[in-house]
Amino acid sequence: MPTIDQTTVWLFFEELAEIAASETLPRFRSILAVENKSSDRGFDPVTVADRAAEAALRRSIELRFPDHGIQGEEADDKVGEGRFSWIIDPIDGTRSFMSGMPTWGTLVGLLDNARPRFGMMSQPYVGDCFVGGEGRAELVTANGVSILQCRPATSLGTATLFSTSPDMFATGFEREAFGRLSVKTRLLRFGADCYGYCLLAAGHVDLVVEANLEFHDIAPLIPIVESAGGVVTDWSGAPVVGGGQVVAAASEELLEASLALLTA
Repeated sequence: MPTIDQTTVWLFFEELAEIAASETLPRFRSILAVENKSSDRGFDPVTVADRAAEAALRRSIELRFPDHGIQGEEADDKVGEGRFSWIIDPIDGTRSFMSGMPTWGTLVGLLDNARPRFGMMSQPYVGDCFVGGEGRAELVTANGVSILQCRPATSLGTATLFSTSPDMFATGFEREAFGRLSVKTRLLRFGADCYGYCLLAAGHVDLVVEANLEFHDIAPLIPIVESAGGVVTDWSGAPVVGGGQVVAAASEELLEASLALLTA
């Protein structure tokens, strides 16, 4: 099975960002029907924009890399013939999308033997495209390319902590653990969706702590954060292999301090 190089993936990410934007942007801040995918009393929204963007991304990937696998949020997995597969979240932050908030993004990652190797987060309304992998992390905008670098934060007392929503933490252990950590930080903000991880990679945020994630929610973001000098683990300090509880930190010291509180 042939390998795949960084330049090829970077250029393909540019194409995929444009393809997804052609489906999402015309529908953003428009009147959309919203379907609830949840089978219980929860709310798991999906719109025609989610499904159209994923379908378009899948077509492009299948055309370019017909032997690669594909995992997505809105359609069944395609099993590949080798070590490579693509993972897609067409609109990470559908709640934000349907509310008119530009904190959603299109996530695409390349997995190598099921481990995240390259990732992209594209927010076409704002014009930000974050890419990362193999020690290289960049923000691409209409004004050019800038290198991403986490800031060297080591103290919880000066840290900014992001999370999407307090509702993502289950009542009991998870909510109590997050509370122990959040009160030790200088600033806590909610509502960032995938943007929180990218802002960490860009040096504006120090911590992102979340739970109840699917793998497509986090896999494309891991190479961006790690290539910018950050670290991403689950709440036990192990690699993230399937979603669940996630900690992204700007430094090893900050990660260790966070895990100590989350597992206390």
